Amino acid sequence: MISALPRRRTLLAASTATLLALLVSGCGVGGGDAHRIRVGVSGDSPEWDILAKEAKKEGLTVETVVFDDYSLPNKALSAGDIELNAFQHLVFLAQSNTENKTDIAPIAATTVVPLGLYSGKHKQLADLPDRAEIALPNDPANQGRGLRVLEQANLIELRKDAGLFATPDDITANPKHLRLTPVNAQQTPRTLKDTDAAIINDGVAELAGIAADTALFKDDPAAPQSVPYLNVIAARSDRKDDADYRKIVELYASQAVQDEVRRTSNGTAHHIELPAADLQAEVARIQKQLKR
Repeated sequence: MISALPRRRTLLAASTATLLALLVSGCGVGGGDAHRIRVGVSGDSPEWDILAKEAKKEGLTVETVVFDDYSLPNKALSAGDIELNAFQHLVFLAQSNTENKTDIAPIAATTVVPLGLYSGKHKQLADLPDRAEIALPNDPANQGRGLRVLEQANLIELRKDAGLFATPDDITANPKHLRLTPVNAQQTPRTLKDTDAAIINDGVAELAGIAADTALFKDDPAAPQSVPYLNVIAARSDRKDDADYRKIVELYASQAVQDEVRRTSNGTAHHIELPAADLQAEVARIQKQLKR
């Protein structure tokens, strides 16, 4: 953390009531500065410390607000309690907009990170026994991707038309008779002591001290089918063209910030730049799929 900056990192607990209480109590996320931008993140995000230092030179004060529940950053953004968030991929955003009737738009792509299958008991994919229990995220966006990881690892087969939001009901072949246990995405590392393996998001694995190179299998973040899983910086749609936000986007793509992203991800994060209009079109496409 860069102590020279007049910013505070606030941990927001996993309930809307707690969120509102913290905001009202003035614990570091209250408004008032027109050039103060609060960015909701999940877990430690040191690249935003680097960005905040550079933003100060542009007359902007950037503060990160850390959420420990994936359901909260979009609610806080929609309510105006933060200005931006940077914690989710396009599929998750589309799902959130659809379920919560919000209008949040991606304004820049940040990175794609691999999704991996990890184990505390087995060293190789081939070691998974018959009837192995595997934990996977229970939210539709990450569960669908997790099932694709298992399919790419040749552990299961899914219906060809399963789409981005596949569920265990879409499994057409399961030769090892895997037992799938859906859990909260951020709790997946805790299941390793009781299961044979778990699908764990890259950022969640990092926070749990799980080395990325220990995965039994990972998907390829550079593959074309990974585009829906681009992580993004998001804003309310009515402010998506804000000039200060454009500065933030430019700073995120800077060498200093990207060097920190590579350092903290051990090289697993792939930075991809796509026009905001393309990102917004992809969200709209995914939302149409959700409404079918």
